[in-house]
This record gives sequence, C-alpha cells and structure tokens, in this order.
Amino acid sequence: MKFFKYLVVLLLGFCLILTSVLAVDFPSPTGYVNDFAGMLSPSFRQELESDLGEFEKETTVEITVATIESLQDNSLEDYAVRLFEGWQIGKKEKDNGLLILIAKEERKMRIEVGYGLEPIITDGRAGRIIRDKMKPAFKTGDYDLGVKEAGEQI
Repeated sequence: MKFFKYLVVLLLGFCLILTSVLAVDFPSPTGYVNDFAGMLSPSFRQELESDLGEFEKETTVEITVATIESLQDNSLEDYAVRLFEGWQIGKKEKDNGLLILIAKEERKMRIEVGYGLEPIITDGRAGRIIRDKMKPAFKTGDYDLGVKEAGEQI
C-alpha cells in the first residue's frame, strides 16, 4: 500500500513538472522580425523586415528574428525548437526556415535551423556566427549590429 502511495505522489509530481514546462506562453509572430523584448531600434526593425521579405522572395528561405524577455525557466534549445515548430518557420516541403532567438534576461542566443538548411548552416557555423558576430556587438549594447552581422553571415 505504501508503494502505491509513493507511486501516486511521484506521478503527480511528474505531471506538475511536465505541465509547467509545457505551459510556456509563446507569443504570436508579427512578421519576420519579432522584437518582443524591445531590443532593436524601430528603423532597424523596419529595414530588416523588408530585407528578410525580399530574401524569402529570392530564395524561398524564411528567416525569422525573435527577441524575448525570458525563456520562462526553459532551456534555450527547447524554447527555440518549440518556437520554430509552433511558428512553422520555412516552407513545409523544404524545411528551409531559420530562427535567430535572443533571450534578453538570460543573455542567451541561438540560431535554430530547419533540416533543409543544415548542410549550409551547420551547428558549427551557427555557433561561430553567434560567437564572432552577435556576442561582441551585444556586449557593447549594439543589438542592431549583432543581428545585422549575423544576417549577413547567414
């Protein structure tokens, strides 16, 4: 009987943890540039929105930028994958989307790539773009430059 009680308590605890992890409040996308944390200048957002739209027309590759206040106790990787899938970034038949995610509070960033782009933007290349372009600019508070240079490298 004690074993059964412990099992029930363990299962309830697991369900509570799972519920809190799955209950992330993802924002709805507003376009190619989704600056929910207010990190980018208005003029840069407009310019980038236009550039990413043109890039998609020319290549069919959909690049989305998202800044968020917080990961809400989720790992960066999990949040990025779930946001990428939830927003359905890229063409379904090509899986050619790319997400640049920036979490302001945690000071973390990730480039999430659809399978169709993995031969071009490998994990190693994405990591170098973050280390060499985004982080240096972000350290000086120039978020526009970091995102711009990341986009140019991509």
